[in-house]
Amino acid sequence: MVDSEKASAVDQQSDAPETVEPIKPTQTVDTVHKDEAMKVLAAYTGSEEWTEQEEKKLRRKLDWKLLPVLCVTYGLQYYDKAMLSQAALFGLRTDLGLNVGERYSFSASIFYIGFIIGAYPAMALAQRFPIERVASIIVTIWGVCLLLTTVCKNYQGLYAQRFFLGFLESGISPMFMLIVGSFYKKNEQALRMGVWYAMTGYASIFSPLINYGLGLINGGVSSWRYMYYFAGSVTVVWGLALWFVLPPDPVRSKGFNERERYILVARLRSNNSGVRNTHLKVDQILELLIDPKFWIVFSIAFLSMIANGPISTFIPIIINGFGFSTLNSLLLLMPVGAYAGTMQLLIPLLAYKYKNIRSYLVFGAQVGTTLAALLLWLLPMSATGALLFGCIILPSVGSGYAVLMGLQIANIAGYTKRSVASSGLYIGYCLGNFVGPLVFKKQDAPRYIPGFIVVVVTSIIAGFLALLYRLICVWNNNQRDKAGIMEGFDHAYEDDLTDKKVARSPVYGLILLDNFR
Repeated sequence: MVDSEKASAVDQQSDAPETVEPIKPTQTVDTVHKDEAMKVLAAYTGSEEWTEQEEKKLRRKLDWKLLPVLCVTYGLQYYDKAMLSQAALFGLRTDLGLNVGERYSFSASIFYIGFIIGAYPAMALAQRFPIERVASIIVTIWGVCLLLTTVCKNYQGLYAQRFFLGFLESGISPMFMLIVGSFYKKNEQALRMGVWYAMTGYASIFSPLINYGLGLINGGVSSWRYMYYFAGSVTVVWGLALWFVLPPDPVRSKGFNERERYILVARLRSNNSGVRNTHLKVDQILELLIDPKFWIVFSIAFLSMIANGPISTFIPIIINGFGFSTLNSLLLLMPVGAYAGTMQLLIPLLAYKYKNIRSYLVFGAQVGTTLAALLLWLLPMSATGALLFGCIILPSVGSGYAVLMGLQIANIAGYTKRSVASSGLYIGYCLGNFVGPLVFKKQDAPRYIPGFIVVVVTSIIAGFLALLYRLICVWNNNQRDKAGIMEGFDHAYEDDLTDKKVARSPVYGLILLDNFR
């Protein structure tokens, strides 16, 4: 039972035991809903116990098989979608007529309209078909779409290209959240989410070096086209490779023997959320839509990601406005990327190591971005060093979002509910990213003070919503404890129940309430 005196159970973790109890016999294997995990458990005839050391060794093997693939893919995604801000320094705005009005801002925003529209179809395909094949096809096609940027002749063509690029890239993050949720226990997920999400920062260390070299090329076309030739080609090659190298789920992943596969599946009993279920359950979707915690997380994602407008679209231009040359402005992105990537690793690591602090970490990340926006809003242009410092710490919000992804998945049971929640969180992310560039208007350059005022306000609100989420979880846990009901529920894993499902049948003989981690 959760200790009601402790902070939100959303952050609770448990140490792995020396030995794991054998799985209790289940009623039946759910062949109607195609729960593949239960088939693995039912077919296994070996010893049903394992040691902590055996599980640790298997987890390390899984990390090396899965995380590098997720990191490379997500690094390429951020490299591709953030290419616009670097290409803008090398003639793209002039060549395509983006210097008029808010055309440049909208070329960044329209990407996220495609993101919103494409997220649910991508997740529906991932639930219906093998997820590694869906990911491979999507990444390959978006690589082709990226290459087509080079044939754009005006801003209308770029709008179309950016929309379809967003449409194609939209499914990767929700799919990766789903894959991590299918492989790892709840207390392991935040760190793994942070590892691949950190590539949004670390990609900005390497991409300026690559684009610095490409920016020096003078081959008869604007240098920005060479950037897209390179990025698109690499993405196509990697997309084809994903068909073979992406581990899809514990049931079908290659490279594990029968016992390892059994442990991979059986150890996830504590998640009470299922591994893979291809049956779409409408009741789980409806349950999600009336859950206030989902809407709070959605609002945090939306409000916090407004700050991503200057981060992903305007930082090179803002730095250039401080008086640095085009190429030096590009190179000054490297410390920004190093800070962002390191924070996106460090903050999830803290969430993994220490209990009951996830919502505080999200709040702290918002404080960092608020401070950066205040510096960029209030300091004089002569304070170049402090302004650069503001640019460097502005991406603090990304580390909070990495924890937010794991926080939401850890608090949701039911395969369909988790799938839809993952996409819903990303819709909030997309809406924030859509609004962000639009509040940074051309006439406000180079300081963009109205835009940074908006970032300050939205970041503060998002931070306090994280604390509200914590308070709601504490209240719900206290209510459950007063009722004398154990945390969790016995058959959610076997029967794909949700965190709010109420079971009153004679088989269960108990009422199941919220299961927070």
